[in-house]
Amino acid sequence: MRSLIAILSLVAAAPALAAPPKLIVAISVDQFSADLFDEYRSSFTGGLARLASGAVFHNGYQGHAATETCPGHSTILTGDRPARTGIIANTWIDQSVARSDKSVYCAEDERVPGSSSSAYTVSPMHLRVPTLGERLKAASPGSRSVAVAGKDRAAVMMGGHLLDQRWYWDGRKYATDLKGVPAPRVVTGVNAAVAQLLAQPAAPLDPPALCSAKARPVAVSGGGVPVGAGTFARAAGDAKGFRASPQFDGATLALAAGLIQEMKLGRGPATDLIAVGASATDYVGHAYGTEGQEMCLQMLSLDRDLGDFFAQLDKSGIDYAVVLTADHGGNDIPEREREAGIAGAQRVDPALFPSQMGKTIAADLGLSSPVLLGESAAGDIYLDRALSPIDRRRALAAEVARYKAQPQVEAVFTHDQLARTLLPATSPDRWTLIERARASFDAERSGDLVVLLRQRVTPIADTKSYVATHGSAWDYDRRVPILFWRAGMGVGGSEAAVETVDIAPTLAAWIDLPLQSGAVDGKCLTAVPGVTCPRR
Repeated sequence: MRSLIAILSLVAAAPALAAPPKLIVAISVDQFSADLFDEYRSSFTGGLARLASGAVFHNGYQGHAATETCPGHSTILTGDRPARTGIIANTWIDQSVARSDKSVYCAEDERVPGSSSSAYTVSPMHLRVPTLGERLKAASPGSRSVAVAGKDRAAVMMGGHLLDQRWYWDGRKYATDLKGVPAPRVVTGVNAAVAQLLAQPAAPLDPPALCSAKARPVAVSGGGVPVGAGTFARAAGDAKGFRASPQFDGATLALAAGLIQEMKLGRGPATDLIAVGASATDYVGHAYGTEGQEMCLQMLSLDRDLGDFFAQLDKSGIDYAVVLTADHGGNDIPEREREAGIAGAQRVDPALFPSQMGKTIAADLGLSSPVLLGESAAGDIYLDRALSPIDRRRALAAEVARYKAQPQVEAVFTHDQLARTLLPATSPDRWTLIERARASFDAERSGDLVVLLRQRVTPIADTKSYVATHGSAWDYDRRVPILFWRAGMGVGGSEAAVETVDIAPTLAAWIDLPLQSGAVDGKCLTAVPGVTCPRR
């Protein structure tokens, strides 16, 4: 039998945890795969170690096939898959737009005169569903919703259409798309501090033994320089180098902490929410791969910076709850994978890119138009709308046949096939390839064809800019950690497969925000201590 003192202590502690947290901190670490979490978990001593002591869902999934930044971020605080959010990719083709550039960026307003998919006005107009912050503000007008991130698309997709502050790195400084909203003082301060950082060369980091053991230069095909032993030294003014370094997340987290302090988030009469997009891991993964010294330094730095961030929140006395996940995973460079004996690791054949495949099909069929449009050798591929109906049918048949015949292609699905496929209803680890593609299919925005490459085929041939990437339908890109933490909550979580769309309904239950049955794709996670899920 428990002692009277022990029972009384439990009774005294119960009301504090039963009350909703005053601040929700939702963090997305871009390209933070479950594989990376597993690899470094035992080495974390800071913020990630703290989160790993709470509710850990080891097998979280971005279940869809389009494992890119924009679709992934659109799931985290909406509770909906890309098929419902409408965010099917970072960019898609819209041949009806009144400009020569028919690519549409997920977080732009292409109606703005003179814009393009690379020089755009940031906007949430393409997001078709509300975020948790929007729902919170509608139900509780005293609540504030804030988003800050290293990428505009992360801040837009996690923040949504209606929020109090939104800040993101625009390549030179932290900027916003919100009109008529006064900028907090901390934004000016962080931008000045970052400008001072950029004005000076960055000395190389001193790798600990864990990271130096991974330091080995690996030659990269396709024109890129060797990677694997970098230490993030950079010249003065190198903004791209800053972006692909641990300092980038440090700046974003400093801005988030400053906004919490200056806006007094978590101190008002209602629950507030801040969404934080830590983007450096993605840039490091693209620039150097996921298994060298560079990623090791990034992981340990992120752990330390998150620890400092949480320590600042602790000092404030705010009752806050955290969820951390990722928008997608990532795959290492094929050259290093082959050395490790990973079967099938290779770079994509340039003949698979729509521009080249379109020329081949045009020559076969005697057509003069580009025939095919698309951003990558995988994913959504579009037929030229200038083709006649007869030629479109001929080109589609030829396209399907040619892609299916390619040894690097795993599956090909047409628009009609995907439209007829039911949305998946089973556990995400059991979805078929067509179900994964269906989860990121939108009848208006998706391509005439969706091409899925075989496992470990990297869709980058020219490596002068990036050497590694993500975006596949395979679990190294789909599986991500989902971590919940609140002071005093205890240990929870599960090894069962869950989805990132389950985060929003879980947070809604945590803060007593009602959601109608069927309002979102996700479900409340009962294995988070302190969360009382509604009855189904």
